Amino acid sequence: MMKAMQNKFDEETPASVPEKESAPIRQPSLVSRWMNSLLQMGLGESLLRVSTNLFSILAIAAVILLARAYYQQAPRQPASNDNQTAEAESTPGADLQPMPALLEPVIFGISRAAQIHTNVPSRPRQDITTYTVQDGDTVFGIAEKFGLEPQTILWGNYNILLDDPHSLRPGQELTILPVNGVYWEWLGGISFGDWAEFYGVKAADIIEFPGNKIDPNSVGDYNNANIKTGTWLIIPGGTREFVNWSAPLGVTRENPASARVLGQGSCDPVSGGAVGYGTYVYPTNKHFLSGFDYNEKTNHRGIDLAGSEGEGVYATDAGVVVYSGWNDYGYGNMVMIDHGNGFQSLYAHLSAIYRGCGQSVGQGEGVGAVGSTGRSSGPHLHFELMTATWKVNPWDYLPPP
Repeated sequence: MMKAMQNKFDEETPASVPEKESAPIRQPSLVSRWMNSLLQMGLGESLLRVSTNLFSILAIAAVILLARAYYQQAPRQPASNDNQTAEAESTPGADLQPMPALLEPVIFGISRAAQIHTNVPSRPRQDITTYTVQDGDTVFGIAEKFGLEPQTILWGNYNILLDDPHSLRPGQELTILPVNGVYWEWLGGISFGDWAEFYGVKAADIIEFPGNKIDPNSVGDYNNANIKTGTWLIIPGGTREFVNWSAPLGVTRENPASARVLGQGSCDPVSGGAVGYGTYVYPTNKHFLSGFDYNEKTNHRGIDLAGSEGEGVYATDAGVVVYSGWNDYGYGNMVMIDHGNGFQSLYAHLSAIYRGCGQSVGQGEGVGAVGSTGRSSGPHLHFELMTATWKVNPWDYLPPP
């Protein structure tokens, strides 16, 4: 029966329907067969590592070649500089330098830039120089500019400044010594050794100093050196007392005549009168400097307090006026008060004087007005406080500003 049904099915199937053909089988490539062989041999991992390294080397080489090709081209100019670019291209012999290589060796650590200039230490000066005083200059400022002590500026220019820092004026030609010390004229009359000792040095210090240009072999005995009188000499390291240009000490109501050398403002002796409290107030409305401070190195033994022309000047303590008038030594219009307790006070450069000789004044009472008379570079009050033996620093006695 099964055979009969199969025959019937074969009869009903159209003869035109062909039987489906099987797909052809692709043969593996040579590379695939080679790689399969390596894998079967256990070399797959080594092959992968070698392939990766080879690819990395090829990639780096490609980057280097591309970078060199790019940077060897002429640099492009911005669009706004087209004209300049055209001119540069038309210029014959233009040499375009390539940019540095992209890959530079990395240097770890602290880099140090190349020094184009070499710093050569400055040599000590040996010769005298001159300096023209400018507006705003001070003895301290000039000294600092040349690396000197301020007293050296005064000691090198006595004929101009007279040991008085207030004498400094624009346009003056100052002698600037090469070292700290004194500049003075050798006039003879004493042994050269004694002359050097007066300034606190030895004769050899002066004779052998190169700036003096003295031949040591020509002077003979140093202590009796054969040096022409009238020769100005640098005394390196020398010192001297300042010439006293300021008010003398000991001007009291009992002995005001000691101030007669100062000028026509000196007074006659006074008996009695007001006595001070021993405490002191500011003699001006302003309690700050407008000039020089107290400094023994510059022979400025007072303070220059600020004040406008015509402002009041007041007695720092009660006392009696022992000098009132013009001073011939740079103070201009000046008032001195003896406080009767061992102290005296001085008020200088006044534009006006309100108190005369012998008058008693109370603490804080007006004695004059701020001015700029005498050797003064502008309105201020030069104020001094002194005893019979010394000019003290007023800041040590005035209250805090």
